[in-house]
Amino acid sequence: MREYDEITSFLGTWGRFQQMVFFSLAFSILPNGLVGIYIVFVADTPPHECLIPEESNISESWRNVSIPLVEQDGQVKRSSCSRYSLEHLRNFSLLNYVPDVDVNVSQIQQESCLDGWKYSKEIYQSTIVTEWDLVCENEYKEPLASSIYFLGVLVGTFISGQLSDRYGRRPVLFAMMLMQTLTIFVQIFSPSWEAFSAIFFFIGFSGFSNYVVGYVLGSEILSPATRVVFCSLGVFMASGLGQMLLPLFAYFLRDWRLLIIPMAASGLLYIPLWWIIPESPRWLLSQGRVEEAEAILRNAARMNKVTVPQVIFTSDEIEEARANKEKKYNILDILRTCNSVVLILLCSILWIVITMSYFALLLNTTNLHGDPYFNFFLSAVVELPAYVVAMLLLKFCPRRFCQSSTLFLGGSVILFTQLVPGDLPGVAVFLEMVGKFGITTAFCVVYAVTSELFPTVVRNMAMGTCSMAARIGTIISPFIIYLGNYYKYLPYLFIGGLALLSGMLCFLLPETFGKVLPDSITEMQTVRGLGKSKKTVMESKGTMMEFCTKETMTETETETDVIKEAKL
Repeated sequence: MREYDEITSFLGTWGRFQQMVFFSLAFSILPNGLVGIYIVFVADTPPHECLIPEESNISESWRNVSIPLVEQDGQVKRSSCSRYSLEHLRNFSLLNYVPDVDVNVSQIQQESCLDGWKYSKEIYQSTIVTEWDLVCENEYKEPLASSIYFLGVLVGTFISGQLSDRYGRRPVLFAMMLMQTLTIFVQIFSPSWEAFSAIFFFIGFSGFSNYVVGYVLGSEILSPATRVVFCSLGVFMASGLGQMLLPLFAYFLRDWRLLIIPMAASGLLYIPLWWIIPESPRWLLSQGRVEEAEAILRNAARMNKVTVPQVIFTSDEIEEARANKEKKYNILDILRTCNSVVLILLCSILWIVITMSYFALLLNTTNLHGDPYFNFFLSAVVELPAYVVAMLLLKFCPRRFCQSSTLFLGGSVILFTQLVPGDLPGVAVFLEMVGKFGITTAFCVVYAVTSELFPTVVRNMAMGTCSMAARIGTIISPFIIYLGNYYKYLPYLFIGGLALLSGMLCFLLPETFGKVLPDSITEMQTVRGLGKSKKTVMESKGTMMEFCTKETMTETETETDVIKEAKL
């Protein structure tokens, strides 16, 4: 039986049809880069301190010392969450006492910011932090808003993966695009933090789902040679360009509600794509919808000006496709075999660590030394060469090397950041950008590695499941940055250590470089080690190890047959 890539080889690799799919899907990702992380500016916390009302009848000398000094990260600065008792200050002021001469201010009782806070407007006119006072005892709400967004991503990617495998890539893709645009627009009118966060959940639900579905759609339509470029430069470069535009909008629109307006308007870019992006013929064939798949392929041949074979699919291939139509796959099909369970667990761990590290470093850009807009722009620029390197690695190197080397680079550099002296902030920023480069490259590679490991019938479901697992990392990533309030380098220790450990796990994955993209579960490769179990283990009937051994032996034989057929 021929493979799908062999059947469609008559289309060529880079005709007008492939170009249309490549650039339209890449273009559909650009708004995701723009809106995916605007919380960095919308929820940033500017310098602040307790508000001292003008009508408090306190002299200027006492007003100047009304805020206690505290030590943080080895530096002495004015407190953000407390002040000296205004009643005491008022009494000393009326008695014409002089601070630290007649009265030692450090002995005056302190109190919380009972009259609110005064926020610096040097960088932002308003954020959700300044509007709803998400500081001091409420400062946890700022990272919690980001975590709620990523919780929406978790639920959305899982559900969209199920839906796109059942009802098609294209309808789910555009449904998520529409939902993303509408929910961002509604968020502009949020009356409270609770409403903002509830809407943010649905933005996350839809925003990342169209990213994953678009990625899978392109990888299934495009030829193997073009697929590598699309899965690196095509998708991720568009996202990086969108991220580069975000600080530009944020610089000129420093009120958080005004900043969200262009985020919502970016959804208008999706409209013309409805008439351009086709359904995946590979998915249609797996569902037994042979006529629709042939119609798309014939139209593609006309666009590429190539001759269509008189028979695209043989009778045996059509019969097999229609037989597969009766088989409905779900997540249980992935969990049914030991090999696929171990494989999905390994991939999920990689996704969790990589996405946690990626988004933690991204959220941390406004905390770095220097201008937050420039730092975020620099962080986005670093991603562009990372995508080029990822493409070259995926094109010429084994997958295990691609994944492990990038994680080792990112993890080791991030760990080294803590050794930089405090008087060299520029060096620390440089090292963090190098670490971000390594993690971004790993982020790009893990998509390609995962999509190659799982077959067509459950590929989008597997990608959705791994992406759902990755949301565990993204949900906790804001709080990893929050740990820096207690110890400056704790986030770096956490990120760097986990990156190095996950890099070691990559060597357990089967190698997919140069292999045929699997279409069925039986064509999946075996995790390293499972196929080498000793025969003596099989004597223990009824045990899981026996099950794993028998299953992996069968899959190894199937894998060998597939490779032989591909070579022939």
